[in-house]
Amino acid sequence: MILDFAKWKSYIESLSYNPLFVTVSGAHLYGFPSPDSDVDLRGCHQLPLRDVVGLAVPNQTFERGGFHDGIEVDIVSHDIGKYFGLLVKNNGYILEQVFSPLVVMGHEFLDELRPLAQNCVTRHHYHHYRGFYAIQRKLIDKQERKMAKPVLYAYRVLLTGIHLLRTGEVEANLLHLNEYFRLPFIDELNASKTAEKIAPADLDWKFHAAKLDELETQLDETFEKSTLPEDRDRKAINDLLVRLRLDE
Repeated sequence: MILDFAKWKSYIESLSYNPLFVTVSGAHLYGFPSPDSDVDLRGCHQLPLRDVVGLAVPNQTFERGGFHDGIEVDIVSHDIGKYFGLLVKNNGYILEQVFSPLVVMGHEFLDELRPLAQNCVTRHHYHHYRGFYAIQRKLIDKQERKMAKPVLYAYRVLLTGIHLLRTGEVEANLLHLNEYFRLPFIDELNASKTAEKIAPADLDWKFHAAKLDELETQLDETFEKSTLPEDRDRKAINDLLVRLRLDE
């Protein structure tokens, strides 16, 4: 499915919040959307200053699900205070949203935020990808008949984590990652999933389980050797947050 960014920008503008940026996450970002994949929109917005300085804690997250023009859409947006708080932790989801090339709106804001976010990339993002993979692997192991989609998600998580620890670059697209890793079976597995032609019995789980185990070990070894910083630049993010609040 080809994304119509103008349509999704118009849809966002029709809702009752004003985001600073919105990007696309999920299967479209990961490079293996199906014809019926929903559109996952992620970003941040800014609550009024008077709402965040009082005693009552406002709802800092805007969520909306449903259908638009027959396409399922899921929106999650956090206020900048919560969003920046997640950014200065080892949260790979937030990094992937900020650096997503699929920008619906907020290009100028992202131009300012991305250099600061780059300085929040540390070797300890390993823990995000290690934990995410562990959850994904448990889900696969519980399946009596293995499916292509969760296996692709598992490969995506491991390769993103390894690539990040080696280069400091945030790349969530499995096909782009495979230009670097050159795993010969990824393109076929991806094509089978996106075209929805693969039957569960056709998946060679023994083969993929062994490959995933190898990559899991590689992730651990890459963490030990990574030369990425130990800590992130919290001050620059804090300064941006204060300026945005005071310039309201």
